[in-house]
Amino acid sequence: MPVKVYKPTSAGRRGMTGHTFEEITKSRPERALTEALRKRGGRNNTGKITVRHRGGGHRRRYRIIDFQRNKFDCAAEVTAIEYDPNRSARIALIQYEDGEKRYIIAPLGLRVGDKIGNGENTNLRVGDSLPISDIPLGTMIHNIELTPGKGGQIARAAGTSAQLLAKEGTYAQVRLPSGEVRLIHERCMATIGQVGNTDHGNIKLGKAGRRRWMGWRPSVRGTAMDPSSHPHGGGEGRSPVGMAGPKTPWGKPALGKRTRANRRTDQYIVRRRGKRRA
Repeated sequence: MPVKVYKPTSAGRRGMTGHTFEEITKSRPERALTEALRKRGGRNNTGKITVRHRGGGHRRRYRIIDFQRNKFDCAAEVTAIEYDPNRSARIALIQYEDGEKRYIIAPLGLRVGDKIGNGENTNLRVGDSLPISDIPLGTMIHNIELTPGKGGQIARAAGTSAQLLAKEGTYAQVRLPSGEVRLIHERCMATIGQVGNTDHGNIKLGKAGRRRWMGWRPSVRGTAMDPSSHPHGGGEGRSPVGMAGPKTPWGKPALGKRTRANRRTDQYIVRRRGKRRA
């Protein structure tokens, strides 16, 4: 999946790159596996903006993805690899032996015609989904459940994967993409392999308009605002941030402040994630 480089026919094109889409085998989605996606512009049910800088963007339909992989009675064949506008990864259309079709996250190396399965119908092939208790140590996995039967929540983005490190009683140690080592119950399902579309992080949008197509609106610097709109605002000309470090628009510390508050799951974290290296 190499990256396509555009010729600099305009200022926006200069430095712009994109996907070649050579792995895509089907352009139209399976209509029965899609549903309407209503835009909210970052607003909640009361109309208040709770996520800033969202709005607009190209019209999309949501692809219903099978994150649970709970069909254990028969194997499936990959019939197509498709583009999904709602996620960075590619999706694979699979058809089970009884004729049912579903979408799954497409792992790296999965091809049309490959056979995959869930649970007992597996041979540890790329794309097979099975409980963590049945996966050998050291295996790269993705689409990992945190609660048995809830569906995969971890390692679903393009190019990501986790690694199974150890098994202790009913829990297994899994190294997550962030570097964190976490305990996950052995009955939780996971899929073999790494998520595909590994070049996603190398794409350069090139112009602001391409960002708008994706539904992202511009963000304004706090120093450019007035003092009633942001703690960094106000002053004559260009003024420094001042105060005791930079603040969020709501006056909270913007750098270095720990925001994790879910103490209930602290017991499952074996090692915290480290600082990301540039």
